[in-house]
Amino acid sequence: MPFWRRRPEEPRPEEPVDSPPPADPALPASVESPTPGSHDPRTPDAAADPEPSPLEPTTPASGFAAPVAAMPDAVESEAPSYAPFDPTAFLAAAPAHTLDQGLERTRTGFITQLREFLGGDDPRWDDVEETLIAGDVGAALAIDLVDRARRRREPGGAEEAVRAELSALLVPRDLDWAPRLATEGGPAVLLIVGVNGTGKTTTIGKLAALYVGQGRSIILAAADTFRAAAIDQLRIWADRAGVQMVAHAPGADPGAVVYDALDAAIARGADMVIADTAGRLHTKSNLMDELTKVRRIVDKRLPGAQPETLFVLDATTGQNGLAQAKAFHDAVGLTGIVLTKLDSTAKGGIVFAIEGALKIPVRFVGVGEGINDLLVFDPEAFVEALFA
Repeated sequence: MPFWRRRPEEPRPEEPVDSPPPADPALPASVESPTPGSHDPRTPDAAADPEPSPLEPTTPASGFAAPVAAMPDAVESEAPSYAPFDPTAFLAAAPAHTLDQGLERTRTGFITQLREFLGGDDPRWDDVEETLIAGDVGAALAIDLVDRARRRREPGGAEEAVRAELSALLVPRDLDWAPRLATEGGPAVLLIVGVNGTGKTTTIGKLAALYVGQGRSIILAAADTFRAAAIDQLRIWADRAGVQMVAHAPGADPGAVVYDALDAAIARGADMVIADTAGRLHTKSNLMDELTKVRRIVDKRLPGAQPETLFVLDATTGQNGLAQAKAFHDAVGLTGIVLTKLDSTAKGGIVFAIEGALKIPVRFVGVGEGINDLLVFDPEAFVEALFA
């Protein structure tokens, strides 16, 4: 009688112990079920049937898979961990470039044309002038430069005369220049200014790596609080360069961030504070006023301070970049230029235009995407690489 129809008081029938097991209905009629202790031809020997691997749990008779908890602890897999996405990872992996490699486009661009027009006994001065203008030297400067070069009498001819005039445009400088201390016993202060998109934050990361390599202790100030993800981008660079960083919430007062960074530098005995200021257009007076406010904050925390103010200029912007530099120089007084993306343009004449017009030295040039591709600018090496 089926168990669901069996009364509770009815005892469950017991099967005889000595009775042979019933035949397997799945087997053909000609095959008998094996008796206990006999060999079953349908299954391999026990010696040939290894024990199940601990990595593969056995399936119980109920037909349900064995629970994972039944597996040994030693083989339990851990949840994979993923590193956060680093948008600047390729910068550290990129190979370092030399100045000669970075100037390849400029050298094969307008410099090659310039040498072609200067060759021979009869230089084509009108073409030389147009080539200089096309190379971002600037119209007024190119006309004046050609006029002076035509009056020079150099042993190497017209090419040597133009080369000498270009070299004369570059401001004399000490190649061992380093940011001076803002005050006696205080840290050096670098205010990095410029328009968004010029590589300003990336330049700060490269500067930090450069000075850390010289044994200096650096604190970064994330004062670009208005651009989306600017703080996160700078934090990535701080981690990469192994330096400390002071930051507030997005939208905070940039001056307050700089003030706290100076406080931290004095308390921790840091050698230098590099401040990432908010990118701005040189035509927006209210934004430029905000930058002058940051400059006053530095003077308030470190009375009599003389911070270095470096303007980051994209070499591909040409003469518009020169207009930007003039506006920033009038607002805060620039002490140096960082020329980025010089390897991406065939118009390296912007270097001569900037130094000839503003009399401000180009301190560094970016010649690649790697973290070590920010080079100290050497005027003689620059002109030599151009005309190599």
